[in-house]
Amino acid sequence: MSRLLATFALSTTLATAAVAQSAPEPVPIIDRVPEPEDRPLSASMKLEVDATDVARAIFRVKQSIPVEAGKPLILLYPQWLPGKHGPRGALAEMTGLKIRSNGKLLKWTRDPVEVYAFHVDTPTGIRSVDVEFQFTSPVQGTEGRIVVTPAMMNIQWEQVALYPAGHFTRAIQVQPSITLPMGWTGVAALDGARTTGNRIDYGVTSFETLVDSPMFAGPHYRKWDLGNKVTLNVWADEAKFLEAKPEQIAAHKALVDEAVLLFGSKHFDRYEFLLGLTEELGGIGLEHHRSSENTRETDYFVEWNDNMSERGLLPHELIHSWNGKFRRPDTMWTPNYSTPMRDNLLWVYEGQTSYWDIVLGARSGLQSKEMAIAEWAKYAGFYAEQPGRDWRSVEDTTHDPIFGARKPKPFSSQSRGEDYYNESSLIWLAADMTIRELSRGTKSLDDFAKAFFGVRDTDWGVLTYDFDEVVRTLNAVQPYDWAKFLDTKLRQPGQPAPLTGIDKGGYKLVWKEEPNVFDKEIMKEGSNLNLMHSLGLTVDKDAKVTSVFWNSPAFKADIVNGAKIIAVGGIAYTKDRLTEAVTAAKDGKTPVRLLVERNKRYEQIDIAYSGGLRYPHLEPTGTGETAIDRLLAPRRK
Repeated sequence: MSRLLATFALSTTLATAAVAQSAPEPVPIIDRVPEPEDRPLSASMKLEVDATDVARAIFRVKQSIPVEAGKPLILLYPQWLPGKHGPRGALAEMTGLKIRSNGKLLKWTRDPVEVYAFHVDTPTGIRSVDVEFQFTSPVQGTEGRIVVTPAMMNIQWEQVALYPAGHFTRAIQVQPSITLPMGWTGVAALDGARTTGNRIDYGVTSFETLVDSPMFAGPHYRKWDLGNKVTLNVWADEAKFLEAKPEQIAAHKALVDEAVLLFGSKHFDRYEFLLGLTEELGGIGLEHHRSSENTRETDYFVEWNDNMSERGLLPHELIHSWNGKFRRPDTMWTPNYSTPMRDNLLWVYEGQTSYWDIVLGARSGLQSKEMAIAEWAKYAGFYAEQPGRDWRSVEDTTHDPIFGARKPKPFSSQSRGEDYYNESSLIWLAADMTIRELSRGTKSLDDFAKAFFGVRDTDWGVLTYDFDEVVRTLNAVQPYDWAKFLDTKLRQPGQPAPLTGIDKGGYKLVWKEEPNVFDKEIMKEGSNLNLMHSLGLTVDKDAKVTSVFWNSPAFKADIVNGAKIIAVGGIAYTKDRLTEAVTAAKDGKTPVRLLVERNKRYEQIDIAYSGGLRYPHLEPTGTGETAIDRLLAPRRK
C-alpha cells in the first residue's frame, strides 16, 4: 500500500470512529410550575358537573377559574391523591379541554415535564377564564375502574376539576354543583346543599375539602342514622338488595359506638358512609375525613350470614377518619395534588388501621370473634412461609403503591406487595400484647389510640406526626424500647413472622386440613381454591392459576400464573377433584397428576407432594379466657 493510500485509510478510520463516538449533552429540565404557597386565590372557582350521560358514562365539566393579575395561569389536574398512596390521577380519561375568556378561545400548552400542568396564554387584564372538558370514564373493566352504571355512579371530584398552580389546595375556594339523572339521589359530605330538580348546588368550600368529599348517586337508595352524627347511605343495583334487618343496622351502630369509645373523640362534624351494593360498579374502599367510598356485593344484607369475611371494610374506612385523615404522616400530607408523597409510615396509617378494623369488627358484632381470629391466622400462616421477607422489609413495601401501581405480580410471595397492611396488623397485635404483659393488664393499645388519635376533639384538620412521635406516645403508655421494636420488625428484612402477639395473646399457629372460617368463606364467595400452603397455588373459578408460591411444589413443576388446569388424574378439573388428589398423594406414592394448558400448549405435570392439605388456624394454648379474647370483647355497655 502506498503512503498516500495508507494515510487515506487511517483518516477514514478516524472519521468513522469520531462519528461513532458522538456524545450529546442533556437538555436542561426547566421547572415552569411554581411551588404552592399558602395564600388564598383571588376569588372562588365555580365548578359545574353534568353527570346525566349515563349511557356513555361521560361527565361534562364547566369551570370558572379566577386569573391573578400579573401572574401566569397554570392549571393543574390532580395527580397525587390522599388515600391512594401514589400518582393515580385519571388524566388519560380527560378530553376536549377548551379554555376561553370573554368567549374567545385561548391557547394552552401541556408542560413537557409536569404533564398534568397546562400553561394558558391569557390576555392582559382578564379576571377569569371559562374551562370546559369531558371526563370519559371507563365503560369496560379493561379501561379502568367503572364509575358509572345504569343504576349507580361514584363521582370523585378530582377527576372532574382543574385548579390553579401556586396555591395550597386548602387556600383555593370553590363552589361546586352537579346535575344528576332524574330520580337519582346523590350524597356527598359537602355543606350548604340546595336541590333544584335534579341539580344540587353546594356552598363554597375549599378545593381540599371538595376532593375529600366524593359522591355516590343512584335511583335505589336508603339511609340509616347510626348515631354520633354518622349516616349509613346505601345504593344498590336493585331496590330489593336494600332490605336490611334491624339487627344488621344495630351492628353498624355498634361499630360507630365502639370507634368513638376507642378514640374518645370525633374528628368530623358529620360522617357519611357511602356504600354501593353492586355487581357492576368497580370495587372501592377509600377513606375520607367525613365520609368513605365503599362497595360490597349485592348480597351484603340479603345473605348476611354468608359474607361476614367482607364486613371488615366499613370498620377500616371509618377508622381512617382518625388514623390517616386527622393524624397523618408528615411526609404524606402535601400542600397540593402535584407534590409527591413519601409513604414510609403507611405501617401506621394503614397497618394500625388494619389492626383496629379486625378488633372493632369483633367488638361491634359485625364479625364474630372466630372470624377475627381466623383472619389473623391467615396472615400468620402466610408470613410464616413467605420467602420474600428474606430480602425486603415491611417498610419497603410501603413504596409499592408508587412503583407497583397495584398491578398483579408474577410471583408476589417473592416480590412482596403491600404487606404493610396485614403484616403490620400482626405487629400491632404484638405491640398490644407487649403493653398488656408489661403493664400486667392495666394498659393496652387502646390507651395509645386515645393518646395519639383521640386528641383535639372536633378538630377535622390534619395533625401530622413522624416516627419519633409514635415512639414517644408508646413510651408514655408503657415504657419499653419501642424504637428498636418498630425498627426491627418493620425496617429490617429477614425477620421471622411476627407471631409474638399471637403467642403472648394465648394462641398458637397450627395447621389443619380444613380451611379456617375466613379462608373458607373467601373461597366460597370467590368460587376459587386456595392451595397456597400445600401445592403452592391458587385457582380461580375458571380453573386458571392466579398465584404461585415461590419455591413451592407448583413452582418447581414450572406452573405459572395464567396456566389452566384441564384435568386432574385424567378426569376433567373440579375443585373437589384437585383437593382429593392432594389428599390421596399423602401416601407418598401417588403424584398429583395435572393436565395443564398454557399458551395453547398442553402438558402433563406430575407434582411430587405428599404433605396433604394445609390451612392455618389459631388455637388457644391453655384454658379460660385469653388476652386476645379480652381484646376482642365489646367495650360498650
